[in-house]
Amino acid sequence: MNETFTKAMARNIFYGGSLFFILVFLGLTYHTEKVLPERDHRENITEQVVLGKKVWEENNCVGCHSLLGEGAYFAPELGNVYTRFGGSKEAIMAFIKYRPVDGIEGRRSMPQFNLSDEELEAVAEFLKWTSEINTSNWPPNIQG
Repeated sequence: MNETFTKAMARNIFYGGSLFFILVFLGLTYHTEKVLPERDHRENITEQVVLGKKVWEENNCVGCHSLLGEGAYFAPELGNVYTRFGGSKEAIMAFIKYRPVDGIEGRRSMPQFNLSDEELEAVAEFLKWTSEINTSNWPPNIQG
């Protein structure tokens, strides 16, 4: 049993392994594309949700907050903020609208963005829509 490892054997391992992992990748891609429409409730995207996402991006909210695990971790995760605020868009809107102009001394604090009522409603609707995505409990809510 004194076989040597030849170039042909190495080539076959390389091609076989590459083919195997390409097939795994294609299978996972197919599965994701099949399951995603059932989980992301894209049929509920309205003009208000789109405007809310635009306001979210224009104000760089992801620079401090994370959304479904993506973004900065300076401020709280907002993927479940609608649930944490008791299912109330009005509470979210009031929290954003009535931020102190100079922040809270000695604490990190969200700035006052001076959003219009339409923009506040849109951001709240966007956060509500985001909270209803089936994320399989990701990211975990370690705050309680």
